[in-house]
Amino acid sequence: MRIHFVVHEAFEAPGAYETWAKSHHHTLTYSRVYQGDLLPGNIGTIDFLIVMGGPQDPHTTKAQCAHFDTHAEQQLIKQAINAGRVVLGICLGAQLIGEALGATYAQSPEREIGKFPITLTEAGIAHPLINHFGNVLEVGHWHNDMPGLTADAQILAYSEGCPRQIIAYSDRVFGFQCHMEFTTDIVAMLIANDTPFTAAQHRFVETPSALLNHDFTDMNQRLYTFLDKLEKLYQAFINKK
Repeated sequence: MRIHFVVHEAFEAPGAYETWAKSHHHTLTYSRVYQGDLLPGNIGTIDFLIVMGGPQDPHTTKAQCAHFDTHAEQQLIKQAINAGRVVLGICLGAQLIGEALGATYAQSPEREIGKFPITLTEAGIAHPLINHFGNVLEVGHWHNDMPGLTADAQILAYSEGCPRQIIAYSDRVFGFQCHMEFTTDIVAMLIANDTPFTAAQHRFVETPSALLNHDFTDMNQRLYTFLDKLEKLYQAFINKK
């Protein structure tokens, strides 16, 4: 599989998504836009488009952040969806998917930073790609906002602080507001780049020491199984063409 990552900041790294891709010996390419990398010009060279998070939001302008072009990224997402590719968005990436499909992002009811449980909806429990998550799963969080919903979108999971944690926009397009890719190293980078760190002001924001003490192994393993299932589904789709 040919997997392309759009990475907005060094501290919003692909983490477990990248680990999974490398372990399967997939071909990896990157648009590290914070380094000035261009977005792909040809969606035909990509099977999975994975758009990572960032401190921006889908309405951030180039005047506000010179290396972030929301319109170009949304256009790339639309091209990938129209071409039948797998598209995964994480945090900001999930919000960009919604925007690309005409659904405006919104502020989450609560800011969430830490490791907190998500609960699968009935649709999530029945969904073959994430039914192995169980009814409740502790996952990583680092956000203020949440993705918009299209008419056909299904909410697969929610948390106490945010009603839109995992969204299926189609059978090959998913938005993850939560961060199942987290590792301790990524969390340490996020802590170093979150200024000011406001743990005392929010009920779903943990202290840096609590964040660094979490074990993300089980969450990562369940993400790997999701990606295995998604790859198999995509391969079946390709074989039918």
